Amino acid sequence: MHRRWLAGLRFEQPIHNIVLEDHVATIEAATERRDRLTKQIEATLSDWSLAPVVVALQSLRGMALVTAATIIAELGDLSRFTNPRQLMAYLGLVPSEHSSGGTRRQGGITKAGNTTARRMLIEAAWSYRFPAKISRDQLIRQEQLPKPIRDTAWKAQLRLCSRYRKLAKAGKPATTVTTAIARELSGFVWAIACQVPQR
Repeated sequence: MHRRWLAGLRFEQPIHNIVLEDHVATIEAATERRDRLTKQIEATLSDWSLAPVVVALQSLRGMALVTAATIIAELGDLSRFTNPRQLMAYLGLVPSEHSSGGTRRQGGITKAGNTTARRMLIEAAWSYRFPAKISRDQLIRQEQLPKPIRDTAWKAQLRLCSRYRKLAKAGKPATTVTTAIARELSGFVWAIACQVPQR
């Protein structure tokens, strides 16, 4: 529908129509490339020992195939972290600290560790700014998953959506709120990964 609307646009200057069509062609090429790469990820997933973890992570809001596969490809087996705090620290999602004597000051996140996985979690965290609900796509992704994993995903959604609104109402900047949500989301990622039986 949006593409039809764009095709109906007419400008006074003919060059503007050419520029519009060029931009539309660029978007279509990028969309085709994204779809092609997504199909390749789907095709190679079946041979991967961590594929069940990727499938389970897709039960979370904001975690479709590409996001879940990227996080697991970057981090590997999450059972190597003994608790979620270790994963959060590895991702650089914990506050930096400047302490001296009895004074303790916390700053922004450390940004240590894997930047790609951290970026994926922050992108996924943006989806928690909306009220909690299970979308049709998410419901389809959850159909074959065990109940404990679905329950953890719903618990994550209830907590993170509520927390997002609470932090936003407190006047925190959107980027700070989203980073805080990404930190907690990484804890739920760890919890779900630990529930998946290893191949």
